[in-house]
Amino acid sequence: MLTKIKAFIKKDTVLFIAALCAVATMFLVPPSAEYLHYIDFRVLCLLLCLMGVVAGFKSVGSFQWLTYQLLRRVKNGGLLGICLVMLPFFSSMLVTNDVALITFVPFAILVLELAGRQEELIRVVVLQTVAANLGSMATPVGNPQNLYLYAHYHLGGGEFFGLLLPLVAISLLLLLGAAAWGGKESIRVSFPEKAVMIGRKRLLAFGALFVLCLLSVFHVVHYLLLTVVVVVVLGAISPKLLRQVDYGLLVTFVFFFIF
Repeated sequence: MLTKIKAFIKKDTVLFIAALCAVATMFLVPPSAEYLHYIDFRVLCLLLCLMGVVAGFKSVGSFQWLTYQLLRRVKNGGLLGICLVMLPFFSSMLVTNDVALITFVPFAILVLELAGRQEELIRVVVLQTVAANLGSMATPVGNPQNLYLYAHYHLGGGEFFGLLLPLVAISLLLLLGAAAWGGKESIRVSFPEKAVMIGRKRLLAFGALFVLCLLSVFHVVHYLLLTVVVVVVLGAISPKLLRQVDYGLLVTFVFFFIF
């Protein structure tokens, strides 16, 4: 049992700390029905829907196909570095920073091996990590923190983008320079097989759900209606997509709200 507890703490450290903080505050404010008002159910529902839709996009190979199309024409090391770093930078704006890294770091390892540039691995992965975190701040759906701040403080789209886009632009310029550094030699990336997307009808369904998510983020579609539609559609297409949602993150936010 002790081993399992240690493994849980090591795997979900943030969740464990959030739980401790929430429990500690319960001694100051005894649990009651008022606790339900502490929890921002809109943010939780939006996170659930976004994670489910992103799992759907991954299931049809959309990220692999996009990456294949971008990289198969790469001719030099500098351009290869830029492509590998910009993929998580821009994708994190729509599918969150952690999903971008989980998707594109393993792919970067494969591509660098195919190109014979394994010595660039550490530098590229570090830049990808930086890029995913900087790119994700550009949109309300880029990371859970943005989504919470956007919803909690009732920010308008113009106000949100006006504050963050200048920082994102500066980050983009610095990342482009760092990614292209020292890569003028010619290379050729050879993929073992062509990347293809499977299930175009599913892709269209996931795209429609993602548009609904964005509309809900900007208060056009009610979040409860969105949640029902997303859960029903994903459950009809493939129930395992709902199992791929990071429920630990949702519980972490519940503890944060209580704290």
